[in-house]
Amino acid sequence: MADGTIKQLNPFSGTEVWTVPGRANRPLAVAVPDAQPIENPESTCSFCSERVLETPPEKARIVRDGDTGKIRRGTRVDDLAEPWEFRRIPNLFEIVSYDYWAKNYGYQMPVSAQERMERYLSDPAGRAHVLSVVERKHMGEKLSEWEQLEAAKPFFGGCHDLVVARRHFSEGAKDSSQLASSGTLSPLEHLWYMRMTVDAMRDIYDANRYAKYVQVFQNWLKPAGASFDHLHKQLVAIDERSVNARMETQKVRENPNLYNEVAVDYAGFQNLVIAENKNAVAIAGFGHRYPTLEVWSRSANCQPWEHSNEELRDVSDLVHAMHAATGPHIPTNEEWYCQPLDLDVRMPWRIHIKWRVSTLAGFEGGTKIYVNTIDPWSLRDRVVPRLLELRAEGKLARDINIATECSCKVNSLRYNRALH
Repeated sequence: MADGTIKQLNPFSGTEVWTVPGRANRPLAVAVPDAQPIENPESTCSFCSERVLETPPEKARIVRDGDTGKIRRGTRVDDLAEPWEFRRIPNLFEIVSYDYWAKNYGYQMPVSAQERMERYLSDPAGRAHVLSVVERKHMGEKLSEWEQLEAAKPFFGGCHDLVVARRHFSEGAKDSSQLASSGTLSPLEHLWYMRMTVDAMRDIYDANRYAKYVQVFQNWLKPAGASFDHLHKQLVAIDERSVNARMETQKVRENPNLYNEVAVDYAGFQNLVIAENKNAVAIAGFGHRYPTLEVWSRSANCQPWEHSNEELRDVSDLVHAMHAATGPHIPTNEEWYCQPLDLDVRMPWRIHIKWRVSTLAGFEGGTKIYVNTIDPWSLRDRVVPRLLELRAEGKLARDINIATECSCKVNSLRYNRALH
C-alpha cells in the first residue's frame, strides 16, 4: 500500500496478514530474568541427565560413537545413567491419551511394547521407577496395585512422545541465560536430533494403525508454549488428517504442482529465498500470523523416513541454520507438515520455524486479519546477514548457499512425479 502497509494472503490456508509500518521495531528476544550462576547443569529440570528417574522409561536413545550417533532401544533402568545425546521418552501428560485410543478404537499396545513393559516391571529397580512416576503423575492419589499398573501402560504403549536433548545449557555456559537451543547444537548433533525424531515418527505409525497423522512440533521458551526451557520435540498421533492437509487437498488435486508454484517458486520471484543446498531450500514465508522461516525438502519422497541419509542431512542442515540465525532468545514454534498416510495426493515435507514475537488480540479475533510485525522481506534481511556471519565462524554445515548464491531454479521440489 502507499503508506507502506503490506497485505499478504497465505496460498494454502487463505489467512490474511497485514504488516503495518512502525510496529516492527520492537525487541524480539525474551529477556532472561535474574540470570544466575549454574550450580549443576545436569540437574536443572526433569529432562536433565541426572534426573532421568523423574521421567517415564525411555523408548530409545542416541549415543555418541565417535562421529556416529547410534540409536539404542529397550533401555533397562540400570542403563539410564550411561551417556546419551538424545532420549525418546513418553510424555507424562499426553494431549491424545492412551485411554483415548483404547476406549474409542480398542487399541492395544503392540506385543513388543507389552513384552518390554513386562521385562521392565520384572526388574525391582524398574518397577520402583515406574511406580514412582505413576505416583508423581497422580499427585499422591491412593491407587491399588492394579490401578498403578494400568496407569503405567501409556509409558510403554502411548502415542505422545518427546525427544529430549542432553544439554540444558550451551557448551561452556556460565549462567542460566545461556540455554542450549537447536541453533547451539552442532550440525552433526542436530542431524542426530532429527534422525531420532523421524525414527520415532515412523515407529508411532507402525505401532498404532488407527493413527492417521503424527504431528511433530517443538516449543522453544515459555512464550511459545514450552513447560521447560530444555530443548525437546514432541510427537502426537491423531485420528484424522490435520486441518491444513484437509484445506490443501482439493487445491493439490486441481494443481499437483501447487507447492512449487505458489510457495518456493513464488519466493524465488520475490527474492525471498534465504538459503539452499542440494536437497532442501529455505524461504521467508508469507501469509503467516508470525514471522516464519520455511524449510522445504526437495526429495522425491514425501515422508521423512523415506528420505535418504543425504536428503535428511540437507533438511536438517537448513533447519539448524535457521535456528542458529534466529538465536536462542527468540521464542519459536517448529512445526512439521507432512502428507497424511491415507491421502492419495503428494505433499512435500516442510518445516516452519515461527517467531512468537507478538500476541494475538482483539483486532485479530474480531477481523480474522492478523497483524504480523515483520514482513517477509524484513525477515530475510534480519536472517541473511546472521547466516553469513555464522558461516564465516564455521558454525553452519558445509554446502549451504545463502541468498544471492541460491539458484532459484523453478520446480526444484521433486515431490511432483509428473515433472521429474
